[in-house]
Parts: sequence; structure tokens; C-alpha cells
Amino acid sequence: MADITPPDATRHPHTVTAPFGAERHDPYYWMRDDERKSSNVIDYLNAENHYADEVLAPLASFKKTLYDEIVGRIQPDDTSVPTLRNGYWYYNRVVDGQDYPIAARRKASSDVDALTVMWANNAGDFSSEEILLDLNKRAEGKDFYRAGSLVVSPNTELLAWTEDDVGRNQFHIHVKEIASGKAWSEEITGVSSNLVWANDNNTLLYIENDPNTLLTTRVKKHQLGSEATDDVLLYEEEDNSFYLHLYRTRDDRFINLVNHSTDTIDTKVTSADMPEEFSSLTPREHGLRYFADHFDNKWMITTNANGAENFKLVTAATECRSRKQWETLFPYDPEIKIENIELFDQALVISERSNALERIRIILKDGQQYYVPTQEGVYSMWPTGNSEPNTEWLRYSYTSLTTPNTVYEINLKTKEQRKLKQQSVTGYNPEEYLTERVWVDARDGTSVPVSLVYRKDLEKNGSAPLYQYAYGSYGASMDPTFSASIVSLLDRGVVFAMAHVRGGEELGRHRYDQGRLLNKQNTFNDFVDVTRALVRQGYADPKRVAAMGGSAGGLLMGAIANQAPEDYRVIEAHVPFVDVVTTMLDPSIPLTTNEYDEWGNPEVETFYDSILSYSPYDNVKPQAYPAMYITTGLWDSQVQYWEPMKWVARLRDDNTGDQPIVFRVNMEAGHGGKSGRYKRYEEQAESYAFVLDQLGISETP
Repeated sequence: MADITPPDATRHPHTVTAPFGAERHDPYYWMRDDERKSSNVIDYLNAENHYADEVLAPLASFKKTLYDEIVGRIQPDDTSVPTLRNGYWYYNRVVDGQDYPIAARRKASSDVDALTVMWANNAGDFSSEEILLDLNKRAEGKDFYRAGSLVVSPNTELLAWTEDDVGRNQFHIHVKEIASGKAWSEEITGVSSNLVWANDNNTLLYIENDPNTLLTTRVKKHQLGSEATDDVLLYEEEDNSFYLHLYRTRDDRFINLVNHSTDTIDTKVTSADMPEEFSSLTPREHGLRYFADHFDNKWMITTNANGAENFKLVTAATECRSRKQWETLFPYDPEIKIENIELFDQALVISERSNALERIRIILKDGQQYYVPTQEGVYSMWPTGNSEPNTEWLRYSYTSLTTPNTVYEINLKTKEQRKLKQQSVTGYNPEEYLTERVWVDARDGTSVPVSLVYRKDLEKNGSAPLYQYAYGSYGASMDPTFSASIVSLLDRGVVFAMAHVRGGEELGRHRYDQGRLLNKQNTFNDFVDVTRALVRQGYADPKRVAAMGGSAGGLLMGAIANQAPEDYRVIEAHVPFVDVVTTMLDPSIPLTTNEYDEWGNPEVETFYDSILSYSPYDNVKPQAYPAMYITTGLWDSQVQYWEPMKWVARLRDDNTGDQPIVFRVNMEAGHGGKSGRYKRYEEQAESYAFVLDQLGISETP
């Protein structure tokens, strides 16, 4: 390491001024290049990749071993559980050696169901298959490729889809005839991934992005065969703190438009037969959040109205356009967070969360109700693939940190259960591992749940390495799901911990409120306090702790690196949001205006001071930092590449320690990293090799 020198970034004086007069000096502001064309920037990023190559060169064999292990657990040829829609079984299948799935379908009949389709696929019998889209062919010659929505017209004859070949969440719309494969000539660009068909099989509704901020701003209607310039504007959102999303209701009578910000969500509707101007189900109110679906001639609405912060369920007549007419169906229970509903002819299904665990409640038409049974004390479960309401069977997925994802069906009336498919993991034996939930008291007395997994032969004597993960923002709940990659850590004696810190909604909306805005420091304290508690309880060696987070979880990594560097041997920060003050002061940057209710608007001095107190870039100081593995994507639209680039430069300036700081830049991708089935495992194998080496773990399990 002594002979390997990291890039040395030049410093240029620059002052960032807040509207109320506060000033910050930012010598690396020059690294921002919105066009991604500056030779100084590109050369510097290439130099960082060259430095990363040099530092990681001794780990090449370790990286290959890990990559071979991870991909070796993947079933080479695989198929998803088919979903029934309008007389066809739809599924994706992957072929050994190919990076992307093939979207296909088979005609349903009395002899063709989900199991027979999977049997035929597994046997290599594709004689009755109709290929909708081979994403491998679409991705040919592209450094990056991602398909968004794939939607079949109501008459099942046309396919419309969106795709992004840069990684910047700027999608294109394409349409083709399924039977002939003939492509329609139009191509609509600069849109979100989301689109829906109207019932006439000739009209598409899509959402146009603002070309600068990339915010979803306008809903347009396109008639097949016409020019995109002639598309009709149905709705334009004037408040730049909102995102837009379109979906069809359960009964296919309406197309709904959800307008959502952090604290306010409302729904507007239009006819799916003749979509015109959208009308609101109730006037928008700041702080009112609700989601609506239409079925059985009424609206079914989950909402936080009248203090139901974790949501209750109400109904309304089809013509209702005011919440004054809503009627409570499922009253508010503060111990239960309603996350979603699924509507069936025979039952109402509620996805809910209680005590930091997901549950599925089934309520039959006669009023009887029960929960779908679970097998473990720590798990994750959710309804999936229930495309049609006229069925006796509810399909759901179940998984845990030790149980690969498994798709089940349960008969709504008889409660009979049947397993349709479990994720195949070559060489994995779940009996060798143990998962548990522990609770840790944070420094202010708040209990923080932690999901753990490790080998059963682990001795809790304080000698094991720990790999701790968290996110802790936007109210996103991080649930304990299986990862075949993590097995490579577990088999080397690592304890994996998922810390459910404040800022997520695992324990309800109030836990989110306790980890945002002026309360954001709670997220960082929770993470560090979990680490220290696991060390005290003998799960980990205090000198062998790794931390990992990405995006807003990367902000968490940056905060703990500044605030508690002595607690971590190595930190892994992927596409980290670390230049918080400067970004949130600039409304031209994608996502900024939508996130004032998450971090606060730093144009207001109180929020400026709060954000400045933890912003990782602004709080780097002379001290010994742990080893760090940091990533970015040049085309990232969610966390611009220059944020981690600036952070790394400042870390190099002030780090008084001798641990390496590796900055890996993906020059062809955005926020999600490399595209493709196998490429992402190359990235993961590299970061794992670096982390494990820092923890003193050998290549051999």
C-alpha cells in the first residue's frame, strides 16, 4: 500500500451561500458537471478507478472465489411463478449465461395452470410459449439496460413497454403487436417507467419527466399511430414536491393518478373507457394521505384521516368526491400499520405490520377473519401475483434471513395451503443457520429491533466479525429477506445484522417521524448503539465490525464515519447521499424539492443548521477513518456522482489514519449500478472481498 498513491484533487475557492446569508467554503465544487463531459472530471474519475484497481489487485483471487460462490448458488435456468391475466399465464424466465429475462406467456386452459407451465419451462418445452419480449436482445450493444413497465393491452394483442439505456431513469416507450412482432413506429422519450392502457386498446397514458429536475410532472394521452407532439395533456402537477404514479383499478373501470409527497398523498381518477381530465376523490389537504382502489361498485380507501397515522380503511360511493362522505370499514388500531389491501370477490386481504413484522389478514364476506400462518419468529411476507379477483386462492411470498423466497397459495375459505415454488439455492442448507430478533435500547431509551442471522455453530464469545446494514430514511421498512450472497459472509463466520433504525416505518409512522427532519440524528445514534450493544452481548469482536448502507443509507454511513469511526473497521457506502446541504439548497437537482419534508429546506435557517450538523461532506475532520469502499454511478440521477466524489477528496485531505479509501466509479450506469443478472455480482464480489480482507477473513470459508 505504501507505493500506491491515491489521486490528489485540486482545490479551487468557492463559496456556497444560503438565502439567509450563511456561507460555506467548498473547494471541490468544481467537480460538478451536469453534462458529464468535463475532461478534468472524467480524467479524475478514471484515476480513481485506476487507484481502486491497484489497491484491489491483491484481492483478485478472493473476488473471483466470492463471485464463483455467489453465482454458483443461482439456478442457471429459472422461471417465475406464472400469473393469470385475461386468459393467459404470464411469467419471466432466465437462461443460463444470459443477463436478462425473457418475458413470455402461455394460453390458459383446463389443462394449463401455473404448475404445468413451470413444469414445461423446467423441462425445456416451449412449444406453446409466446415470447413477449426478450430483454437480452433489447440490451445488445448497450453498456446499460433496464426495462421498466411491460403492459399488455386489455384485448391481450399489444405490448407496450418502457426502457432506460443510460441509467438516469429517463425512459422510452415502445409498442408492438404480440402475434406478429411488428413494432409501431412511434417512440416517446423523456418519460417515467410507468404507463397504463385505456380500455379501447388504442390509448396509452404515460407520465412525462421534467427534462432538468427529472420530476414526474405531466400526464399525457397518446393514441397509437399518432405523433407524440400531438399527445393530449391530461394533468400537470404544479407543486414540485410531488411525484406522480398511474394505475388501473381492480375492476378496470378507472385509471387512478396518485400524487404523493412525503406528508401528503391524494388520488385523482378518470374513466378507463374514455380517459379525460382527472378529478380528485377529495380536495388535496396538506398532511392527508390516502390510497384508493375501486371494486364492487365502491371505493376502498386506506387513509390517515382524523389522526389514523398508521392508516385505517374506509369506503365511499363511486361518485364520491369529498372525504366527508367516507365511511369507516376497518377502524384505526394504533398497534397496526395498514400497508396495502387486495380486493377479491370472496374476501378483503390486508397487508399490515405489527411489532416490526409483516402479516396478512384475510377477512371473508361473512365477517370471519384470520391471519396467514407463519413458520418463524423473524420473517417477511406479502401478497404477490394476485391479478384477478375472481379466485378462491390468495398467492403470497414468504421468506426470512434463512428461508429462500417461497411462493404459496392459501384457499381463502378452507385455509388449505400449497407451495408453488421455492427459490433454488445450490449447496445451501438452511438447517446450518439461525435467525433471531433482538431488541437494543438506544441512548435515549428507545427500543430498536435488530434482525440477525449466523451459522448455528457460532460461539457468542465476542470474537466473530459483524456486518451490519441499515437504511433509515423515507419511511422505508427494511424487512429480513433471504440473500444468497450473504451466505458467503455467514460461511466465513460473519454475523449479519439488519438494524431497523428510526427513519423507517417498521414500527409505524411515528418511527419515521422520529428519524427525519430535526430528528435525523436519531437514525445515526440508533445504528451506532446497535453496534455497541451487539459487541457487549458477545455477537461481535469490537475490532472486526463492518457497516454497509446505500443511497440515504450511504448518508448514514457517512455520518457514523464522522461521529463514531472507532466503532468500525471498514465501511461500505454505495452511491451515498453525502453533500446534503449543497444539494438541498439547489432545486434544479433531481429530487431536491420533493425531499424538503424529509431533510428540511435549508433555505430556512433552523433546517440549515440541522442538516449542516450531520451532512457527511461538511463534517469530515482530522481523525483516523476506517477503511472505506465507496461507489457511484456517473449517470446517477438520484445521488449525483459529484457528491461521493467530493466526499472522497475531503476524506483524503483530513484522514490521519492509514486505512485505504477506495472509490469505485461505474462510468456506464446510474443509481442501481451495473445492469444484468451477473454483472451486479461482480460488483458485490469486489466489495465483499475488500470488506472481508479488512476484517481479517481468509479466502477459504
